[in-house]
Amino acid sequence: MTAELVRGQNHALPQTRLEIRVSAGSPVVAGATLGDERGTVRSVEWIAHPGSHRLPGLEVSQQAAADHRLAVDLDALPEAVHRVTVLLALPVGAGRPGRFGAVAAPFVAVTGLDGTEIATFTLTGLDTESAVTAIELYRRQGLWKVRAVGQGYAAGLAEMLADQGLPEAAELAASIQEAVASGLARSLAPPPRTPDGERVRHPAGPPPAAGDVPAPVPPPAPAPVPLPAPAPGTPDDRTPPQGPDTAGGPIDYAHPRRQHSAPPPPATAPPAAPGQPAQPVAGDATGWSMDERLYNQIWGMFEDLARAVAAHRSAVDFAESRMDQELERTLSDPRSRIGGTGDRARAEAMAKRDALTTRAREALDRDLAQLAAESAVVEPALPAAYAGWDNPVWHGYRVPMEIPMALRIGDLHLPERTDLRIPLLVRLPLERGIWVDSGRTASEAAAATGGDQLRRLAMETAVSLAARLLAVYPAHEFSVHVIDPAGSAAGALAPLVSSGALDGPPAAGPGGVSSVLAQLTRRVDLVQMAIRAGAADSLPPDLDPGEQLLIVNDFPHGFNDRAVTQLRYLADEGPSVGVHLMMVADREDARAYGPVLDPLWRSLLRITPVADDHLADPWVGHAWTYEPLGTPQGSRVLEQVLALVAAARRDGRR
Repeated sequence: MTAELVRGQNHALPQTRLEIRVSAGSPVVAGATLGDERGTVRSVEWIAHPGSHRLPGLEVSQQAAADHRLAVDLDALPEAVHRVTVLLALPVGAGRPGRFGAVAAPFVAVTGLDGTEIATFTLTGLDTESAVTAIELYRRQGLWKVRAVGQGYAAGLAEMLADQGLPEAAELAASIQEAVASGLARSLAPPPRTPDGERVRHPAGPPPAAGDVPAPVPPPAPAPVPLPAPAPGTPDDRTPPQGPDTAGGPIDYAHPRRQHSAPPPPATAPPAAPGQPAQPVAGDATGWSMDERLYNQIWGMFEDLARAVAAHRSAVDFAESRMDQELERTLSDPRSRIGGTGDRARAEAMAKRDALTTRAREALDRDLAQLAAESAVVEPALPAAYAGWDNPVWHGYRVPMEIPMALRIGDLHLPERTDLRIPLLVRLPLERGIWVDSGRTASEAAAATGGDQLRRLAMETAVSLAARLLAVYPAHEFSVHVIDPAGSAAGALAPLVSSGALDGPPAAGPGGVSSVLAQLTRRVDLVQMAIRAGAADSLPPDLDPGEQLLIVNDFPHGFNDRAVTQLRYLADEGPSVGVHLMMVADREDARAYGPVLDPLWRSLLRITPVADDHLADPWVGHAWTYEPLGTPQGSRVLEQVLALVAAARRDGRR
């Protein structure tokens, strides 16, 4: 029976291998400190946090998230540890809540590895605090217990760490928040919760036996670059899109078909024959339309793959750790060195390790096979906005009458099975800009590619994405502007220019840079003023009410300090009023600006023109390999689609 704790109450723990689950209404930082018999944290090495997320017997998230899973093995903690304290803090940054009183009360559950709740605690009554000691696990007379604490700190993480006796509290708090900011920039935004919780899953085979995955699932923590994650279960009615209201009232650039009532349940596959796995079906998720169901299903597959691989990796780590502990205990006894006792102990420990890892791999293979089968039926059913350029759906392309829910901008995979690709879908309208990194990265693909070729591939990737955006929006509801100061991207831009899909030629030179930035900055200012004043009818007639995309090549060439400031302004303020930024740049080229541009890079979703494992999921934080969408060799599908878009735009002007 679950113990529902209140502040100060404790409860005995029936087992030593635990999972601590944290749920909050907005992203929080989760960490843990180890304390001695007096509760003192002896050094920074006794603190698990996003910048150093793993200690013996303890693993926490590598990024801020609304949901966390912390893995704890009390038997694996150092002998001097008598207390494990779980800490929560709000990440700092513009636009983020600065106190727990402004967000939903965090909920903490201590569970067994099978998910059975042992004790729970809801941290109510918080107000000005930005950091809080949630619970503590402590050892008393050889037995471990959990206590609900709920002690808040208005001065934040530094004050909380100092209260635990850490002299370097301020420096460590700053480094933790820096690691969190970097993690948030690299990771995808977690999708909103579905109305009914979990997505439908059809088992691909017999359920794993108890103990198949003997280690706790690692906590959700992004480490590489985050991808903007779509939201499973976000309902969507199918009413036609409404453009900006120019007859009065505020301009709303939110998705015109999004609503907030619960969608109908997903369609399910017909029952399988006895003893046979159920066959996957496309659209096996909640949603108001097939497109929305496919969108939610893809994000469900993304999460399932992340958690399945996390469980396997955690199981392998646990098996290795247990083998090391058993060998250390055996070999520390001098008697084990006589008569081959040590060799037998080593062989037994290795056999146990091998058995555990084998069972973990079998469980992973079952999950991978199920997801591969699901992917095989989902890919052919995808609409154009979710499909790769090689999908036959593009052969029947017609300019749409309404905006889709999301757009595919690439594929993701993990090393455990590289042929299992997850489409990377981002919500529309875009919620953050995109940075196509033209610099050399540490990936094998980048190392094998010359610098000039990387820059060319980066611009081709940007053109491909711009073409996809133009193709999925109705005619005249999306426009693309290009800044190419030195004219170095003329070859890559040819499909956009020759088709007539651009409203004007690419801007060149410092004058062209200043003119385009001034035009878009003016648009952002005017729309923001109209929204604040509730006077949409006061917008000038020459202002294009459609979404705008600015592609910037060769930054910072041709940019003065004023232009850099305007670019940062567009990156921060533009998305909320329909102006989006796509940078094609090598960060090293802008190193002269130093940390001034750090907020700009962090505000953009970074992608690469070649395969690179820099993106992180929002649940566990794996480093996912991203690959851009390329057109098939010899195909002219991109040019044909742009020709249809340009024709529709010309027809609309008549």
